[in-house]
Amino acid sequence: MPHDMNTKPNVLQTRRAFLQKSTTGVGAVALASLLNPQLFGAATMPGAMKQLQVVPKAKRVIYLFMSGGPSHLDLFDPKPKLGEMTGKDLPDSVRMGQRVTTMTASQKNFFCVGSPFTFARYGNCGMDLSELLPHTAKIADECTFIRSMFTEPINHDPAVTFFGTGSQQPGRPTMGAWLSYGLGSMNSNLPAYVVLQSGGGGQPLQSRYWGSGFLPAQHGGVTFRSAGDPVLYVSNPPGIDRGTRRELIDATNDLNRLSLGTLGDPAIAAQIENYELAFRMQTSVPELMDLSHEPREVLDLYGVTPGQSSFAANCILARRLVERGCRFIQLNHRDWDHHGGLPGGLPTKCKEIDRGSAALVSDLKRRGLLDDTIVIWGGEFGRTAYSQGVISKSSFGRDHHPRCFTIWAAGGGFKSGYVHGATDDFGYNITRDAVSVHDFHATMLNQLGVDHKKMIYRHEGRDYRLTDVHGELVKPLIA
Repeated sequence: MPHDMNTKPNVLQTRRAFLQKSTTGVGAVALASLLNPQLFGAATMPGAMKQLQVVPKAKRVIYLFMSGGPSHLDLFDPKPKLGEMTGKDLPDSVRMGQRVTTMTASQKNFFCVGSPFTFARYGNCGMDLSELLPHTAKIADECTFIRSMFTEPINHDPAVTFFGTGSQQPGRPTMGAWLSYGLGSMNSNLPAYVVLQSGGGGQPLQSRYWGSGFLPAQHGGVTFRSAGDPVLYVSNPPGIDRGTRRELIDATNDLNRLSLGTLGDPAIAAQIENYELAFRMQTSVPELMDLSHEPREVLDLYGVTPGQSSFAANCILARRLVERGCRFIQLNHRDWDHHGGLPGGLPTKCKEIDRGSAALVSDLKRRGLLDDTIVIWGGEFGRTAYSQGVISKSSFGRDHHPRCFTIWAAGGGFKSGYVHGATDDFGYNITRDAVSVHDFHATMLNQLGVDHKKMIYRHEGRDYRLTDVHGELVKPLIA
């Protein structure tokens, strides 16, 4: 049985008989305190971890997810040999019979294709970066570049699921849900886990990519919209004022507490808390989303046009969420899946995110927030050294490649100005210091003060964790 986590749902279930007899008086008071500590003077919502296992370097995470799989070969990992081999078959000794997707399995040839973009070294770390990332180049010495990431799935949905949850199978909690559950919220007026979307086209984004899985529902990510009501159905409908809404919620939750006392169902507890949080968000969210008071120099730093939604605008919102105590902020930017048209499509995507990503890191640093905030940038896998389809100067594509890819992290005690790992001359296989998804999760949790083997939740008779039964701390990534 897990002994490092104070799992509230299990507490409710094992005290069912007590709750049946205690829906009024002392029992009701204790239950109300459990469900909403703010009513009893708590400014935060504590998590299930009784204590942290290591001294935390970070308090929160911003995850910049590039949906579709950016090409590491055209952004972070230059391969001159690949350029020399353009138009020639990828040697069998490199591919070694590794599986490919059904999209290229029928190709008679796997022609190498070098990057059409130039690279240069930046910062004291000497990180090679593409001409497509001029702003990221300016923060090279703030980042840990992991060139030796690898994953298991070769297709989008299982790969996104795997990076987010540590499992290819749907139904597990995501990174943000685990942190909300284990560490709690630092601001009871906002969700601990917030999701912001940008970009269009490309692979669809399923809500389970930020879901709570089998954890209590209140730990799932809450999506904030850039147009209209920031959160659907939080605003009062016409004819309903705030006082009336408060009365409605009180009456509904009184009935919910009676049901909770009878059934002991954790889902009812989650529903009660979600109603209360939604009411508090009526005042906290509009103020958060209003960028009109941001100084002009900040808007210029990010490249934001007031009133226009964009990835860069979401980066400012991410910083504002950090300032207000949000635990995990996930920015999803779509359409990095360049099976064709890469020479034209990749520059467009980089232009959409490069300035905002770099500005976020710089802005957090100058405000003293980068030291205890982890910023992660990356996709679900990399791209192949061989072309998908015909190669021309204006058009070629790259297929999915799980064997190696690059992500970067900044802040939160990650080693700044550091390049970790290496790949072969074709950017196809890892040659040094491989980092699995589970290893990265274990290292991220360590920086947050959590031993990944200790953050456990029992579900259907089995103990689960973000890293499942895998994962090792990658010490060289830590400052």
